[in-house]
Amino acid sequence: MNNESQTVAQLRAIPVGEKRPFVGVYLLKKLALKKAKNGNDFLSLELGDNSGSFSANCWSDSPAYSVFEAAQEGDVVRVEGISDHYRDSFSPSLRAAKIMDETEVQQSGVLENLVKISPEDPQALWDEFQNFKNSITHVGLRNTVELAVQSCEETFRTAPAALAMHHAYRFGLLEHTVHVGRVTAALLPLYPHVNADLAMTGALLHDIGKALEYGNARAPTRTRIGRLEGHIVLGYRMVRSAMMRAKKENPDALDADTVERLEHIILSHQGELQWGAAVLASTPEALLVSLADNLDAKMAMTEQALRESDPNAEFSDFLKGLGVNLLLTPPSTSASDTEAIDENTL
Repeated sequence: MNNESQTVAQLRAIPVGEKRPFVGVYLLKKLALKKAKNGNDFLSLELGDNSGSFSANCWSDSPAYSVFEAAQEGDVVRVEGISDHYRDSFSPSLRAAKIMDETEVQQSGVLENLVKISPEDPQALWDEFQNFKNSITHVGLRNTVELAVQSCEETFRTAPAALAMHHAYRFGLLEHTVHVGRVTAALLPLYPHVNADLAMTGALLHDIGKALEYGNARAPTRTRIGRLEGHIVLGYRMVRSAMMRAKKENPDALDADTVERLEHIILSHQGELQWGAAVLASTPEALLVSLADNLDAKMAMTEQALRESDPNAEFSDFLKGLGVNLLLTPPSTSASDTEAIDENTL
């Protein structure tokens, strides 16, 4: 067996049907006790590093079972296993495991290889966020963005934007917010009836509640208040509080109509009631922000699949957020790249 730790990307590159022993150090991202149809207990795991993640089941007769049974999400685990696949998806057999203690984790320096971070420069993203904020000409709305973000700046800059679907990594919330700002800025010239200041303010604050919804920087989970209220309610409260503070500083800065319209963007940005929206988008600005949010979330899933899938695979694993297996191969650039097409198929 190769005793050198292998990354998730290296494991995923192992061809389907080929079983190889491996050793790796991974972050335990998800852990759940489940029961098989025969009544036996097993642990459903998600392990990962900054190159990707994989799911695995650990059965009660495995030597690794007792280790994972005592583990917690966010633990760093050294794993020995055999590569395997289930329905063409990487799903290894785990033979042994050891939880690394905190001293060992810190001294080994493994965390920088485990905690997934945005592929973009966080400082550049923050600078771009500030530029978008400063582009808002409405004083009350610009101050609302400033005050809302000040109340949670550290977590807003570092938190993930989701637990699994999109931007589920450190600095993911900032990356997603800036992307929605970019989409909004690009679309505004096409739609002159959309109020630019309201739309940009909504784009920058639509997901601010996630700064309070998620905790545990290593393996993000929902906080108590995140579970009880969710990011839409939290964001609504945070933005309303910031608007009241901005109005207190300058009584003429915000009128009732502007306050109501910005609150509506926060409450409706999730798009559909079944996706968690409190109401459906009913203003031009709310509709634009909702669509920009949905576009970036889905394209982020696409980009991540292209970055992290098996480089030899034609299709990705099933992407729940998109409802498809994504075609991974790039489009042909010339007729010589593909076989001739029978004219009868055109």
